[in-house]
Amino acid sequence: MYRIMTLLLCFLTLFGNSCSSWNSDISLVSGGKSQYVIVLPADAGKNEQHAAQVLQEYIKKMSGATLGIIKENNYKEQPAVFIGRTDHSENILTEKIKPEGFLLASDNRDLYIVGGSGKGIVYGVYTLLEQYLGCRKYSQEPAMVPAKKDIRIPAKLHDMQSPAFAYRETYYPAAFDNEYLEWHKLQRFEDLWGIWGHSFFKLVPPGAWFKSHPEYFALVKGVRQPTQLCLSNEAVFRIVTDTLRKAIAANPDAVYWSIAQEDGAGYCTCDLCSKADAEEGGPQGSLIRFVNKVAAQFPEQQFTTLSYLYTAKPPLHAKPAANVIVMLSTIDALRQEPLSTVTSAAAFRKNLEGWGAITSRLFVWDYTTQFTNYLAPFPNYANLQANLQYLSDHRVSGVFSQGSGNTYSDMAEYNSYMQAKYLWNPKTDAGKLQGDFMQGYYGNAGKSMQQYLDALVNTMKQTKARLDIYGNPVANAKDYLSPKAIDAYSQLLDKAEAAVDGQPALLKRVYAARLPLEYTVLQQSRFFGTEQNGYLVANGKEYTVNPRWLERVQKFTALCKNAGVKEMAEGGTDVDGYQQEWDTIFARKWVNSLAFRAKVTLQNPPSEDYPAKGPQTLTDGLEGGKDFSLNWLFIYGKDLAATIDLGSSQPVNKVFMHFLQDARHYIFTPVKITIAGSEDGNSFIELGAQTLPPLQEEDYSVRSVPVSFQLTGKAVRYVRVTGICPADIPQWREAAAGKRPAICCDEVYVQ
Repeated sequence: MYRIMTLLLCFLTLFGNSCSSWNSDISLVSGGKSQYVIVLPADAGKNEQHAAQVLQEYIKKMSGATLGIIKENNYKEQPAVFIGRTDHSENILTEKIKPEGFLLASDNRDLYIVGGSGKGIVYGVYTLLEQYLGCRKYSQEPAMVPAKKDIRIPAKLHDMQSPAFAYRETYYPAAFDNEYLEWHKLQRFEDLWGIWGHSFFKLVPPGAWFKSHPEYFALVKGVRQPTQLCLSNEAVFRIVTDTLRKAIAANPDAVYWSIAQEDGAGYCTCDLCSKADAEEGGPQGSLIRFVNKVAAQFPEQQFTTLSYLYTAKPPLHAKPAANVIVMLSTIDALRQEPLSTVTSAAAFRKNLEGWGAITSRLFVWDYTTQFTNYLAPFPNYANLQANLQYLSDHRVSGVFSQGSGNTYSDMAEYNSYMQAKYLWNPKTDAGKLQGDFMQGYYGNAGKSMQQYLDALVNTMKQTKARLDIYGNPVANAKDYLSPKAIDAYSQLLDKAEAAVDGQPALLKRVYAARLPLEYTVLQQSRFFGTEQNGYLVANGKEYTVNPRWLERVQKFTALCKNAGVKEMAEGGTDVDGYQQEWDTIFARKWVNSLAFRAKVTLQNPPSEDYPAKGPQTLTDGLEGGKDFSLNWLFIYGKDLAATIDLGSSQPVNKVFMHFLQDARHYIFTPVKITIAGSEDGNSFIELGAQTLPPLQEEDYSVRSVPVSFQLTGKAVRYVRVTGICPADIPQWREAAAGKRPAICCDEVYVQ
């Protein structure tokens, strides 16, 4: 009996607590020490070696213990963590692991981590760290690692996972961190695509070909233009295949190659392209036929193309080839409801069904930020899981979830984290996931931060607000971003700040989350101007800048830089540029006018999408800047005809205003402006007229064009300003069928 006990004690001494048939746990580390080694296959690949190094590093960070890494041919039967397809792991593999999936398994002593193709083995290690060892990586900051002298994992563990989507990308600052990418099982298009996105001109650059061969490019309104390619031209086919052949040889590891239209309209209407489009029900026909033709030359490669704008619908007859993936865009969908129900996504849903009927290879290009105002609150939070579940249920196999890229935006860390988890498993418990993030990332401020997000979502729903990816916080000043609502949100963030007072790292995170509210207040103050909540205050009969605003803007821009804000909108200004915008506003002397707050009657209504203050935009005492949606009266496709009632007959010596030139948004100056006066509002006489020359050459600069009239001093009560809208959009500015030019006018000064 004594001999048996002695052998048992020796056994326990040798293996520590690793034999866990009594306590159902395996002790990888006990008291800061470990008997375990990490075992790799004799021919371990780079992903297996990397996975072993990650596990070794984090075990040491947690406990101080270093687990040695050895190859299986040097293994001596000691307690082990087997990583990769070792001979020992074959015994626990009872089913096939799917691509990029993994298996976490254990017996009574050893742990096994086995991966499918790609980085499955790496994903398995990070899942072990997060789900079983308590580590977390909420953002691009270093991971949170608990200090543990004892590290235990369950015995008899069997956890097999695989991704719901083959391609998974969430496009926020955190995803530019390589470890964040691997930790959350994400991908990066730069790593997967040899050529990405809108690619026609990467394949056939206009700079190299248009001058000598305009026939390679689209015939639009009877003229060859470098807007898209002519897909029926055989020379274009040869150039594309030659370009791809060289690119593939130079980058053989690329998984996908894009053959897709440029961002915009202007598709080819030559006879051959038109014939194909007529047979297929639209310009998606010539596109799919062309992509299939190219793909046939490279049967071993995978190609993607876009279902976007004019190619959104599936063709009537052609089907994407087996090695062609169609990437559908959700560009037209508003975001206040999930894609499955929101009315504006009806066409997308129909197209998804249509493409799904002719191909099983579908990706989706989705959008989860406000591109025109990255910092504006954008409470799409509650729809993130619902949208990805919907796409998964409709056999979508890849998602590019486009956020703000590498610049900070509203709740960027939260959006990225939640999307990453749903991209791997759309059925993840949302409540637990949110609670873990809020508590882990914001600490004691987490409860108030969750209440803040809930308040934004609930107020948006209660006010029936539109959530537009090209919207503006000013447009929501009467619903979920009203001054009253902002005050309520601010109180919740005040509580969040108070909860982490004295904790600089956590306080910085709350400050960053607060930036969207402050941005909204500043932007709306430009709109309110001389009214309550505006940046101007009364000073006698004049208005001057609220002295607090100078310091407020400076503090805001400093916090933006601290949070990682690099640009305020897609392709927009940076933080310094935003400060300069305000400096220009601050330096602008407010100009009094006989027309200030005068009643305005319009012959043609302003745009419903960009209403500003309606007719009163012309007499609110505020000039417009470079943002057409703010303080500009936007008239779409019709003339500006505005009659201003001065209230009484007064001598008028001067009338001046500005018009906006912004070809990117199809906004052009009027071809002619006239000023007329009247005593009774019925009979008008012309007081002045000017003609503005149209832009003859391509010009996408945004500028405010001043127009001034020196008059005779004739007394009138009514002043009518007429701006004649251009009849057509210039040929150099390609446009979708039916698109018309717009004109924008700001304050009309009468002196």
